[in-house]
Formats: sequence, C-alpha cells, structure tokens
Amino acid sequence: MAYKIILSLRTQNEIEKSIDYYTLHSEDAPINFITSLKGAYNKLSINPYERLRYKKIRALQLEKFPFVLYFIINTATNTVKILSCFHNKRNPDKRP
Repeated sequence: MAYKIILSLRTQNEIEKSIDYYTLHSEDAPINFITSLKGAYNKLSINPYERLRYKKIRALQLEKFPFVLYFIINTATNTVKILSCFHNKRNPDKRP
C-alpha cells in the first residue's frame, strides 16, 4: 500500500533554501539534492516505518547529503507528513 507524501510549509521552505544554497556553489549539487529527496520520498511511500526518534516522530537520513527528514505517519489516511528537512550541522535544539 503506497503512502501519500505531504510536505509541511516549514519543510518546503527548508528545501527551497537548501536548493538556493547549492545553486550558488555547484551546477550538479541542486539536481543531486532533488534526486536524493525523490529517492527518500519513494522509500517513505513504500515503507515509512523507519527509525522512531521521539513519540510518533520518525526520521530518514538522505543519501549523500547531511539532511534528515523528520515525519509522522497517519495510517487512517495513508499519508506521511514530512515536518522538517533538517540539516545535521544546525543547532539540535531547533529540530522538530
């Protein structure tokens, strides 16, 4: 059963800022970052039951990039809501 991926407004902003940053420094990095995100979305749509971090919040590390997707699963609606695309070098107190 495939789960639908929903991005929070916070996640959308974090992803856009990351793409903007990578665009300034490389031609390939933004494309690779988006590819990594799409791969993570595919994994989550198939099997969202990754490592549980805190209560109902789960996490998935992006491949080749220092970001973690924090998300919750709603089994009633078969959705995965991504709460944050958090950079690992940021202040850990700002995690969702």
